[in-house]
Amino acid sequence: MDDLGSQLKAIRLKTGMSLRELARQIDVSPSFISQIENGKSQPSVSTLYALAKLLNVSVDELFEDKQLVSVGAAVLSQTEAVSVDRGDMSHPSTAWQPSEYSNRISIVHPSHRPRIGMAAGVNWERLAATPERAVNFMKIVYAPGAASTGDGEMVNHEGYEYGYVIEGELEVTIGDEIFKLHAGESLGFDSSIPHIFRNTGRTDMHGVWFVHGTCAQSSAQSSVVN
Repeated sequence: MDDLGSQLKAIRLKTGMSLRELARQIDVSPSFISQIENGKSQPSVSTLYALAKLLNVSVDELFEDKQLVSVGAAVLSQTEAVSVDRGDMSHPSTAWQPSEYSNRISIVHPSHRPRIGMAAGVNWERLAATPERAVNFMKIVYAPGAASTGDGEMVNHEGYEYGYVIEGELEVTIGDEIFKLHAGESLGFDSSIPHIFRNTGRTDMHGVWFVHGTCAQSSAQSSVVN
């Protein structure tokens, strides 16, 4: 039981769940959860199993002394990323699977964001994990020279995309039109139009992206977002 409190708190923080929300969902007081996390109280067996089920971990993981505990599909540190082939997903909103932990209220610390490497020099970071389907809210990072597809092919998919450039610059080709976005500029477009993104600048491009739509492919060549 010595490690239970610190492990419970670490796992809870990695999921983005507040102490009050955790207490509400297992029908106990927030002060009781606080006492468990501070090592001042011990949960009953039934409460222990309820905590493990809600946080989507095994009971054993609540007692393991790990620097980083896997929660659901994966919770990764900021220095780690999972590489994903875009052809493996039917729509950009499915980049993080529904089985991954989600909640009606989601607060995510920068060091606890799940990350995916989508192409050479292109990374996505999930900014919130709610149960809503066919929606993805994320930060995107493009290294200098990086493009959304390795072969330079344009892609399209159902739905709409909205983006805001925090720093750097991004060249956006949508259909026959080319736009260059700089820090502070934003865009929104029908993502069924073939498109591709490129960082034509000399520094990393950081942006915030919101993607939504159906999970059906709009054409045989359609598969992913940038």
